[in-house]
Amino acid sequence: MYAIMETGGKQYKVSEGDTLYIEKLPADAGETYEVNKVLAVEKDGQLQMGTPLLEGAKVILKVEKHGKGKKIIVFKYKPKKNYRRKKGHRQPFTRVVVEKIQA
Repeated sequence: MYAIMETGGKQYKVSEGDTLYIEKLPADAGETYEVNKVLAVEKDGQLQMGTPLLEGAKVILKVEKHGKGKKIIVFKYKPKKNYRRKKGHRQPFTRVVVEKIQA
C-alpha cells in the first residue's frame, strides 16, 4: 500500500514506515501531523486517483526532529568591476515517519 501526497509544494510517494525529510512543519518533535492533500492511494492492486485530491484520504506522520540541511554558498560577481557577494543558506527540514495511510 502506498500513497502520493503533497506537502511543502512537493509530491512524495510514501508507504507505512517510510522516513522522509520534508519542508519544515509547524509541529513539535514527537507530535503527529495529518496531511490531507493526498493525490492517489494504491491498496491491494487497486489505484484510486483524485481529481486533483482524493476525498477523505489522509496520511498521518510522526515528527521525529527538526534540523537544517548542508550549507550552500551563493556567490555573485561581475568581472572587472570589483563586485563580489558571498552568502550562505541552510534549508530547514523536518524528519518524519509515515505512521498510517487512511483511504
